[in-house]
Amino acid sequence: MKSLPIVAALTLALAAVVFVASSAGAYGLSGIGGRMGAVDPDHADGAVTVGGHLELEESGSRVHLQPGVLFWSTNGLSDVNPNFDVMYHFARAGRVGPYVGGGAGMHFYSFDVPGPNDTKTDLGANLFGGVLIPSSSLRFFVEGRYVATDRSQTMITGGVTMPLHH
Repeated sequence: MKSLPIVAALTLALAAVVFVASSAGAYGLSGIGGRMGAVDPDHADGAVTVGGHLELEESGSRVHLQPGVLFWSTNGLSDVNPNFDVMYHFARAGRVGPYVGGGAGMHFYSFDVPGPNDTKTDLGANLFGGVLIPSSSLRFFVEGRYVATDRSQTMITGGVTMPLHH
């Protein structure tokens, strides 16, 4: 049942988006994006991580809400990680500048070994920082992230957010 964690992750991400849209009132969907990078999980070999995110913001605010999902797999171990992050960027919109953030996520680990320990679910805390690099039609970013969980992870990613115009 390897598809169960993926279905659960997508369901959790969708629930987070619906919750944020209904409770954040003034925050609206402002972008959609993706990322790719390297992850170094505790007690496992390094791996490539890929993911996607939504961006919600209030007009004129430097605070962004970012529900998303990350995935990595190495040597029979994989992690599907739906998460919800809050990001603060220091520069005005449209300017290159640093940002910091934090959040929480669920980790759905899967082991390619049959038996009672072939899956595990864990809660984690996210701490991250990076640089936003806006262009005329996209926002690029480079980010360092630490995930505190039973299998702590350090990652460096790069990605892009495509702004949505209302």
